[in-house]
Amino acid sequence: MNKSNQNGFTLVELMIVVGIVGIIASIAYPSYQSMINNTARSTAQGDLMSLATALERHNVSNFTYNGAAASGANTGTPAIYAAYSPATESVANKKYDLSIDSVAANGLSYVIKATPVSGSSTEGTGALFMFSDGRKAWDKSNDGTLGIDEYCWSC
Repeated sequence: MNKSNQNGFTLVELMIVVGIVGIIASIAYPSYQSMINNTARSTAQGDLMSLATALERHNVSNFTYNGAAASGANTGTPAIYAAYSPATESVANKKYDLSIDSVAANGLSYVIKATPVSGSSTEGTGALFMFSDGRKAWDKSNDGTLGIDEYCWSC
């Protein structure tokens, strides 16, 4: 009587495990990507609020929001704050471009914007806006216009 003691797994058992791991990964990856985008969006929201604070400091010093952009312009890349988000990281890691979208002709109000960077994980997720009167908006539909239901950051 010769008993052979074999240890290990059969090919069928290994294929079943690979299949189960594949199914779990296909469910988990979209959730992971969604979480990454939500984190980047939250960081951009914080950076927009910091840019708004910088604009308020500029307004206190100059009695206008005019001239806060690069080269003394009213709109475009901000000269008073970082031009990208996350502002605490290097430009190579940027997920959003920050800009002063518009300033009223009298210099008493503004709209600032965080635009998703092309080629980053946030591409196509829609721009974030912040208005001088405190309103916030997220172009969740990414169609270039703000609908009535998009005037919030967590719509």
